This record gives sequence, structure tokens and C-alpha cells, in this order.
Amino acid sequence: MENLRKILYAMLVGVVMMTTACIEDDFTTSSSDVLEFSCDTLAFDTVFTELGTPTKRFTVYNRHKKMINISSVKFEGTNGGRFYLNVDGMTGEEFHDVEIRGEDSIFVFVEAYIDPTNKNNPIEIKDNVQFVTNGVTQRVLVTAWGQDVVRKYGEVVESDARLTAEKPYVIFDSLVVAEGATLTIEPGATLCFHDDAYIDVRGTLNAIGTQYAPITLRGDRTDNVVGDIDFDIMSGQWGGVYFAPESFDNEIQYVLMRGSTFGVYADSCGVMDRRKLHLYNSVLHNATNAVLLSMHSWIDAEGTEFSDAGGNVVALIGGKVRFVNCTLANYYLFSAIGGAILGLDYVLPEDEVKDVPLMDARFDNCVIYGIAGDINIGDLTNSNVYLRNCLLKSAGENDDNFINCVWEGDPMFFTIREDYIFDYRLKNESQAIGKGDASLCPQEAAIDRYGVNRFERDSLDIGAYVWVEQIEEEKK
Repeated sequence: MENLRKILYAMLVGVVMMTTACIEDDFTTSSSDVLEFSCDTLAFDTVFTELGTPTKRFTVYNRHKKMINISSVKFEGTNGGRFYLNVDGMTGEEFHDVEIRGEDSIFVFVEAYIDPTNKNNPIEIKDNVQFVTNGVTQRVLVTAWGQDVVRKYGEVVESDARLTAEKPYVIFDSLVVAEGATLTIEPGATLCFHDDAYIDVRGTLNAIGTQYAPITLRGDRTDNVVGDIDFDIMSGQWGGVYFAPESFDNEIQYVLMRGSTFGVYADSCGVMDRRKLHLYNSVLHNATNAVLLSMHSWIDAEGTEFSDAGGNVVALIGGKVRFVNCTLANYYLFSAIGGAILGLDYVLPEDEVKDVPLMDARFDNCVIYGIAGDINIGDLTNSNVYLRNCLLKSAGENDDNFINCVWEGDPMFFTIREDYIFDYRLKNESQAIGKGDASLCPQEAAIDRYGVNRFERDSLDIGAYVWVEQIEEEKK
């Protein structure tokens, strides 16, 4: 029995020694066994200073059969950037003896916080995440851009004021233009709106950009919703622009507005001898409801794109309306579409209410097309609404209200909805090419948003954008 115990004890000691030796042997110490990374550069989008970035991550791989011990993980501090690390679930500034099992991986999470730069243009900060393994140093570069902004919190413009293009503005809650005041937004200015923020115009808004320096109105999220999908394509990020009943003589020219909830809302005033709003060579894009809602107001628009909404793209209730060479399109992505592209109300004699005139509207050389119905009223007889030389998706016939229209037409946009491409210019095969009436387009609307002259050819194109021939490259 004693001999048996000795034998068993010797066997146990042997197993322990073998196991210990095996464990020690599981770690590679070879300088040729290094790490692999899912990227060599981790890049953040431009972030507003004094705000933290969203968290990004990369993966660290051990492609070898044996375990790897990373003796050190840290930022080198090469450019004074304020980056923060989380390695395999642990937060800190520097990590030691981080183990990765053979043929396994870990995540490294990174955030950045950028102090004000006192510069108008974005400033890049960068640093390296340094990994030391078996005496070998490897690096992953991390970069971020910081942009100083001007923040406005519930500001009321009581007297004439200007917003410049020097730095972007971030609007919180609201920006109110008081009655009697004029807010001028200069070419190239960018206004970013925090969640549900909006502009409330009771006085006058002059947002007048140029072809090369358009004005941008958008949400303030600069990160991605998921993967490579940018928040910039999302609707409902901010409120919109509201024109109160007492507001008149507003100008929106070369303005790119997107991602709102209620778009541009011109509230009821019932005054038909004073213009409420003039839109020129602008884009109202991607609203949860309509990109333009007008109630009993005088609205003029030339060369403007109205695109993508969860309801009507353009909803007009009564009023005086003149649209020339505009594109109304709907390929809305985020919900079922709740109405026709062009919604008209208070149009027909049976709609009339005492002291409120019926709609007086002209749509000339306009495209109305998309995955929703084009217009909610098919018969405009006895109304004062006319569509002349317009391209429509629906089948129909010309009459006294629909004049020289292209029925069952296809503008052949460059839009590819599933790839998040919303480009409403015309392809070579477009049925909008040359079908417009030049006499309906005023000289002041001769140039489209891209600087192309509508009158360069003998025939005029329908829609906001002049067709530019695409020439296929010869196959080699």
C-alpha cells in the first residue's frame, strides 16, 4: 500500500510539472509573433469642441496558436490629443500584461475630447495607441478633427443681426427673430440644430447664399447611426423653420436644408398682396412630415428641389403659389409615405369659405415624381390651379388645367434609395429633357443651382436641374 501511495504521488507530481510546463509554454516569447489590427488608422469625423466624440473601436488579433502577453498599451501623447482608452472592458490610461489567447482577439475602444482651438477652421489632433509585445512596438494611429462653434441657447433677435460663415452655429431650443427685426445669414454659413431646435421667424429672414458658398441648415449630429450610415441622412433631427403669420418678405436662396421634422412652415396669414417667402436654387430635403407646408400664403420658388418626406413633400393650403422649374420628388426612406408628393387643399369651389380666397397656383416646368402618388387632386376643373409643361408619374390627359404635360414620364434621377444616394439630376434617358417651355421661365431663373444655364440649348429641360450629358468612357 505504501508503495502504491508513492507511485500515485509521483504520478501527481509529474502531472503538475507537466501542466506547469505546458502553461508556461503556452505564451509565445518570439519577437516574430506580433499582433494584427483591424485598421492601421482609426479616424473620427469632425466633432464640435467641448463635446466628446462617439466611441469607436478596433480589434486586436492574435493570429498565433500560443498566447500573447502585451506588456504595455497606451497613448504616446504625440500631439497633445485628449484621447481615452478602454482595453478589453477596462478603462484607464495605460495597461500592462494584457493577455490574448491563441487565435483570439480583444476590442480596444477609443473616445476623444477636444478643447476649443480658437480657430475658425477645423484643427486635426492625432496620437498613436502603442502596443509593446515581446519587445516589439506596434502602433495604431488615431485622428480627430475639432471644430470651434458658436452656441446659441434660446436666443431672441430683437434688432437686425447677421450670422457669418466664420464658424458654425449650434442652436439649442430655438432662434427667434422678433417682429420688426431682420436676421441675415451670410453666404457659406452653417447652422446646426440640436434635438428639436428650430427657427421661429416673426420678423424677416434673409438667408442668401451663393452657388459656391451655400448656406447649410442641418442637425448637429456628426457621427454615424450605425456602421457607415451617417446621421446626416436621417430626418427628424431638428424642428425646422417656422414663419409666423406676421412675417413677410423672407428670402431663401442657395440654402441646403435637411433632416428636419416639419421642414419650412409658412403659417396662415391670408394676405395675398404681400409675398411671404421666396425660394431660389435651394434644397429642402428629408423631413419627417413635409419639407414645405404653406397655409394661405404667397410663396414663390424657382430652381428649387423639394425632396423626401414622410407625408406630402409639398403641402399647400390655399394661397398664391408660383413654382418655376422646381423638382418635387419623394424616395423617403424611414417610414411608409403618408400622402401624395404634391398635396393641394382649399382649391375647388366647394372648399371656399367666406373672406378666404381659394388657391391661385401655377406650376411651370416642374417634375413631380417618386415612389408615392404625384398629386392628390386628379381633376382641377373650375379651379385656379394650373400645371404647365410638368412631368408627372401618373397617367392622364391634358385639359384646361394640365397643359402640355408629360404623362407617365420618368425623369431618370440618379437616386439609388437603397444606397442612400439622393441625387435628383437627370440622366441621359430622362423624359424631362427638352420638354419645358422657355417662355415660362424668367431670366432671373436662368441658372440652376450647379451654375448651368437653362437657355444654352434650343430646348428647356423640366425640373430644377439642367440636364448635362453623361459621356460613357470607352471600354479598353
